[in-house]
Amino acid sequence: MLYPMVAVFRYSMLDGAILKPSPSFVGLDNFVTIFSDPVFIQAIGNTLYFSVMSVVFHVLIGLAFALMLNSDRISITTRAVLRVLYILPWLFTAVIIAIIWRLILDPNGVANAILMAAGILDFKVEWFASPKTAIHALTFVNIWAGYPLYMVTLLAGLQGIPRDLYEAASIDGAGPVRQLWHVTLPQLKPIIVSLALLDFIWTMQVFPLVWMTTGGGPIHATEMMSIYTYKAAFTRFQFSVAAASAVVLFLISMSMTWFYIRHQKAVR
Repeated sequence: MLYPMVAVFRYSMLDGAILKPSPSFVGLDNFVTIFSDPVFIQAIGNTLYFSVMSVVFHVLIGLAFALMLNSDRISITTRAVLRVLYILPWLFTAVIIAIIWRLILDPNGVANAILMAAGILDFKVEWFASPKTAIHALTFVNIWAGYPLYMVTLLAGLQGIPRDLYEAASIDGAGPVRQLWHVTLPQLKPIIVSLALLDFIWTMQVFPLVWMTTGGGPIHATEMMSIYTYKAAFTRFQFSVAAASAVVLFLISMSMTWFYIRHQKAVR
């Protein structure tokens, strides 16, 4: 594990890494190059938007469905059926998810047909082909694909909260909203924080879903740091620049990992 990391750090400070028999040392020149590239700056912005929005809605949707499946107001049979339906996106690979949503969000696909029939749209939207909608459509697909992990984990957390806490809150006059705010969320906070930090790290490094849907386009509208790194290495054969981009992504991920480890120690 250590050797590839050291090798990438070394390549990032060389000129012509891998391609030249004796690449020259250039220090931080490759980092200056990528931070001078507007596409790389856009890739950082896209990655942060994609990651933050995905994590926020994963938490909200996962928590909402977990509360629904944990509610006594829904019959056991209905809860079992909903649990199977809600967990389905988690069973698909990134390739299958990309194919499904490329068909659904095609200009002649189901999404446009439903929205036009409902009178919400009066024209066919090119969800993945328009620079205005591509990043939002891609983020939506990632949210759809990732919320089941939160739902299952938070549902397990909800079932582990002692009923005595809710009974005591009811005796004190707390309604459902106040119980959620003062009992449920504090009990679930360690789980939510851990999941959110891990999810942010995973989402920042996403590659297959983006590559299979938009390839970073159109016009770099969905260019992520992982896509930028891949294109630099295997399309333009700028391995030193790609290594510098990978190091930046690594450092950002490591900073989030530090927060995660610190949180885990605080919980213990």
